[in-house]
Amino acid sequence: MFALPASVRVVLAVEPVDMRKSIDGLMALVRTAWGEDVYSGHLFAFVSRRGDRIKVLTWSRGGFVLLYKRLEAGRFRLPPVDAGAQAVTLDATQLAMLLDGIDVAQVRRQPAWTPPVRTGT
Repeated sequence: MFALPASVRVVLAVEPVDMRKSIDGLMALVRTAWGEDVYSGHLFAFVSRRGDRIKVLTWSRGGFVLLYKRLEAGRFRLPPVDAGAQAVTLDATQLAMLLDGIDVAQVRRQPAWTPPVRTGT
């Protein structure tokens, strides 16, 4: 669903957010609670109290984009979060899995392959 460059962060709110909040209300939350720049092009995601709705806010070419998804059955499965954290950072793959209803906490990623170190050239 998303093809995001590695430089784009996805920040997911840990606490539920009132889905009646508009773009301006979500912007204020990003600025005040997280101290983030809303014009950075990063994605900011918010889940409802019941966990069946999600909003994703981003800035794009002179305007804000707000994606809103409501599940007809089930809940979004949030990733594990450190105690006391206000937000958690996801990558594009984790966001796509979250939006598809996949439990990110149950998915195990293979370690990234790295080329062997060459010695004695």
